[in-house]
Amino acid sequence: MAKLTTAYIGLGSNLGNRQDSIKAALRMLAEAANTKVARVSNLIETAPLGGADQPKYLNAVAEVKTTLSAEDFHKILLDIESRLGRVREKGPRLAGTQKWSPRIIDLDLLLFGDETINNPDLTVPHPQMHLRTFVLQGLCELNGKLLHPVITESMNELAGWLGGADFVLNPNLPQLVSIAGIIGVGKTTLTKKLSNLLGCKLLLEPYDANPFLPDVYAGKKELALDSQLFFLTSRIEQLNHNTLAAGQIAISDYIFDKELIYAKQTLTAEQLKIYEKIYQPSASKIARPVLLIYLQDSAQQCLQRIHKRNRPYEQEIEPQFLEALSCDYEKLFADWKICPVIRKQVSKSDYTQDANAEHLANQIRSYVAV
Repeated sequence: MAKLTTAYIGLGSNLGNRQDSIKAALRMLAEAANTKVARVSNLIETAPLGGADQPKYLNAVAEVKTTLSAEDFHKILLDIESRLGRVREKGPRLAGTQKWSPRIIDLDLLLFGDETINNPDLTVPHPQMHLRTFVLQGLCELNGKLLHPVITESMNELAGWLGGADFVLNPNLPQLVSIAGIIGVGKTTLTKKLSNLLGCKLLLEPYDANPFLPDVYAGKKELALDSQLFFLTSRIEQLNHNTLAAGQIAISDYIFDKELIYAKQTLTAEQLKIYEKIYQPSASKIARPVLLIYLQDSAQQCLQRIHKRNRPYEQEIEPQFLEALSCDYEKLFADWKICPVIRKQVSKSDYTQDANAEHLANQIRSYVAV
């Protein structure tokens, strides 16, 4: 008896009667041999990817049962597209041509059981499905606990990492991965491990090189602006587009946007006015991350790590300061749309362990274009 596989199909249309095209594709799929359409998500209207000047799309996800192989099932999808009038480009795409052209119907094989397939004609799981909220939303509606075979996280979890946005892999940008979190959460330790595992450029905060920081922690508020400007200039040197190469991974143990968090926590009102005048034009010079890893843990656990690593100038840090930083990070990422945010609870995964760091490195590879 042939094996029955559950597959998930992404359907989209932005030309003609979009809803009728999707209904016709589903009807033809249901009529195909050895195939049954089990469930279909609600329709979702979305803007074209990449800000293209096109009509909006209607999208849905279908759960299908089939005894066909993935390759034969994929041929059925291509045949349905052709019968409904879609014309696919042949040959290599010319530089500068639009990748996501308007289409009567688009049928993407998202998942085929737990199979992973990589050949010239078919890649499963769909290589960018985890970057599309409109895809993940449909999958969550059908089966939110379903695991991505490569990233090994549920569709619910993957959808949460996108914050309601859609993203595309762009090899023309620096592939900057930033690790964020409060002091003592383990950013630098993890960043070093990931840099080794990914074989990429390492960008670390110059804590020990900042001549003002010990005095600021000791209570000399008049030096707080000097300390913040030292960090600001070092970040501009590390993150500017001349330093970071397009298409190459770099990983930092901080996110540039933390600058304003710390400035508002440590500077006087007058110092903050001066700092913001310098910060705003500087922010336009730096590369934005394509992926953010947000490490979270309690203030007490972070304080224990701070005491254990025993930097003299950090020993007077109080839990209230760390809790305030944590609240500010949550506000920063509450409506973050710049890139996906992978949230990790340090209490659940010890990233000093090689296996956990390797698992995260494998996940990162799905979110960078190299």
